[in-house]
Amino acid sequence: MAAKGKGARNKITLACTECKQRNYDTFKNKKNDTERLEMQKYCKFCKKHTTHKEAK
Repeated sequence: MAAKGKGARNKITLACTECKQRNYDTFKNKKNDTERLEMQKYCKFCKKHTTHKEAK
């Protein structure tokens, strides 16, 4: 488990672009990756692989 306030790594949430459900949590280094993260992941609500983008 990551400690709060240490370093540049922050917890982010990934949301499905089709159904807008927030399915995944991950960590991202804000210094190295300034843009919003976008990944192909499986959505259990849509029951298929879809693009998941970083949510606010």
